[in-house]
Amino acid sequence: MKFRPLHDRVVIRRAESDAKSTGGIIISDNAKEEPQEGEVIAVGPGARDENGALVALEVKAGALILFGKWSGTEVKTDGEDLLIMKEADIMDMIKKTVAAKKAA
Repeated sequence: MKFRPLHDRVVIRRAESDAKSTGGIIISDNAKEEPQEGEVIAVGPGARDENGALVALEVKAGALILFGKWSGTEVKTDGEDLLIMKEADIMDMIKKTVAAKKAA
């Protein structure tokens, strides 16, 4: 299924996260309060300002982002869990360094 979000919404694929351990205790993803990482896979055309002009989104498909743990609405399509959220719920765009790109 191909997504086409409306207005200022974006579709996010959560990044795979590693379980961190502390002194033999494994902290699950549910217990963490830190921001989540993900990849933008689709964006809407943008929101309208008070004059009715279309304001395009800053984030683009393919961007790596940080968002709040409880942000967005979860949807499942084609066996894949995705999130739909407003662009305003995105906290930061992650920039990959040259060394990280070579390692990937």
